[in-house]
Amino acid sequence: MAGLVLSDASPLIALSRVNGLALLPSLFGTVSMPPEVHSEVLPGQDLRGEDAIMQALSAGWLAVTEPPPGTPALPELDEGESACIRIALAHDGPTLLLMDERAGRAIAQEHGLRVAGTAAIIGLAKQRGLIPSARELFTLLHAAEFRIAPDVIRTVLERVAE
Repeated sequence: MAGLVLSDASPLIALSRVNGLALLPSLFGTVSMPPEVHSEVLPGQDLRGEDAIMQALSAGWLAVTEPPPGTPALPELDEGESACIRIALAHDGPTLLLMDERAGRAIAQEHGLRVAGTAAIIGLAKQRGLIPSARELFTLLHAAEFRIAPDVIRTVLERVAE
């Protein structure tokens, strides 16, 4: 298991919309996010899922972690992705980034970082018996207007024998 798990906004938003946020502490323990992601997931507009994210922060398993000073910016990415990668690169030990956006994932992997997206989280939750059906959660995400590429969903469903 990674010593530090950092999440970008997308997995937090997706899972909070389908009552799946509680999967994260079951899978990873504490999950951190930079202040930039905090601003994205809690914009104060009473959006669907904000309550679940606020509860996770109150419970303590979701935490805000500042990027260390002097870490270089990654201007080709949005602020949340960039901050996650900068924190991970500065961390001395194993890290896992929870990130869906293709450009951010590619840059993280170029730097040798491990990355998992929302689909992989759902697959892992199914493998560990935390959810009865990955397909059902993908259907709920689709209904909540969160899109994951069909080929990614197919791959995950094949891995979990659904």
